[in-house]
This record gives sequence, C-alpha cells and structure tokens, in this order.
Amino acid sequence: MDTTRRPPFPPFTEETARAKVQAAEDAWNTRDPERVALAYTPDSVWRNRDRFLRGRDEIVRFLTAKWERERDYALRKELWAFTDDRIAVRFQYEWHDDAGQWWRSYGNELWEFDGDGLMRRREASINDVAITDSERRVRGPRPPEEHGAPIPLR
Repeated sequence: MDTTRRPPFPPFTEETARAKVQAAEDAWNTRDPERVALAYTPDSVWRNRDRFLRGRDEIVRFLTAKWERERDYALRKELWAFTDDRIAVRFQYEWHDDAGQWWRSYGNELWEFDGDGLMRRREASINDVAITDSERRVRGPRPPEEHGAPIPLR
C-alpha cells in the first residue's frame, strides 16, 4: 500500500468529498490504529476533544488507548461541507465502557488535506450521551447499501 498518497485528492468535488468521508468511516471502523494513521501526514496536527496530538506515532498511541477504552466501537460519518482541500463532517459513534454502559458520541470534525490526499490537520469536537442497549442504532460497520445515508440528529 502506498503510504505517501491517499486518493481521492484535492481539489474535492461533492463526489470525491463523499468518497473521502466514506473511506475514513470504513478505516476507523476497522479499529486498526496503524491503518488509520496512514491516512494522515507524518506530522499531522490533531485536536481531539481536549487532547492535542502531532504525528502518526502519537495518533497510533491515542487510537490504541481509545479503542481499548471504547469497546465495540462503531462509527457513522456524514459529509457536512467541503472546499478545495477541506472537508467538514458530522459523526456519531456508539461504544460501551468496561462496566457495560453504552454511549453515543456526537461530533463534528474539520479536516485539511495536502495535495497527496493525506490529512494534515484534524479538529474534533465530541460530546458523549449515555444510552441503553435498546436505543442503539449503530451496530458495526455500515453496509454498502447504506453508504451516504444521512445519520439522524438524535
């Protein structure tokens, strides 16, 4: 796998921005920190909630700890807006903690890409809401027939 280029490349169209969002959702749903980190520049800058990260090594460490804590994580992302080299998404993911409490995490991300399609900046704002098992709606990766479907607000 080429780790220096990640299509689709900017400048984005609506079609390529949607493809980029779906590729990100698919990768994050693998819960494989090494694979996910390859979508970012080696010196990528992140803000995730109250954490500030720089570079793939920090991203891998962060995601490893995240997915050890957030059990059975499953994510949905939706394109919100885009420009030539930037994409905004909203997302929801569900997970449970070690005590068995389920959570739905709501958030927005701002992404900026280099010319090779690697994300050089990611800013994420996220809020968590406790839910019951019966309130769950994200149960594993999105099946292909649901790609691009909007996610409900609540």
